Amino acid sequence: MSTSPMQVFIERINELSRKQRSVGLEEWERAEQESLRQEYLTFIREQVKDTLSKAQVTEDSPLQ
Repeated sequence: MSTSPMQVFIERINELSRKQRSVGLEEWERAEQESLRQEYLTFIREQVKDTLSKAQVTEDSPLQ
């Protein structure tokens, strides 16, 4: 079973989040967490933009 690069990001973000709640993060871990979150958000935004760019609006006659 292959793991997508985005799944690796999500797993690491979750790992850091669990550690933050239990024992806290060191400064470099907080920086890594923020960097991973930003990359993840950029990926999601690009997916949404791509999906919306392919959407087509059609006008149907109103239902009566």
